[in-house]
Amino acid sequence: MSVAFRREDDDAHREPTFELPLPPGPNLVTARGLSLIEARVAELEAAVEAASDDEQKALRRDLRYWHARASTAEVQPLPAGDAVAFGTRVTYRLNGQTRTVTLVGSDEADVTDGAIPFTAPIAQAMMDAEPGEAVDYQGREGAIEVVAVEAV
Repeated sequence: MSVAFRREDDDAHREPTFELPLPPGPNLVTARGLSLIEARVAELEAAVEAASDDEQKALRRDLRYWHARASTAEVQPLPAGDAVAFGTRVTYRLNGQTRTVTLVGSDEADVTDGAIPFTAPIAQAMMDAEPGEAVDYQGREGAIEVVAVEAV
């Protein structure tokens, strides 16, 4: 029989699975962010125990990601709140609209909740700015006006 008609096994024809990519840069977290990571690790460890063999493979991949995030987490001290920094809630005005966001770590970010990663371009543009200061953004001078900053 020709080699073309032999079937090796089912796994040889499946799509490869890859590890979840880690965000570049330091893994800065708030105290809340670290507790969320630890809770996710505990949740996944419990799920692995109760899962079937097929489900365990995906759960273990997720667990490796969260173990890596937990082991590299750098809890940041509470900011003073007098300038935009990691862990502050910032109210700013851009294009005539006022918005409020909290600058957090990549894993804690949730745009629907107003929490954006400190690595986001808008967060980077506002970093170290004080209330009343206008900063450049996307090639426009003074595009963002920092209205208020508070430590959270």
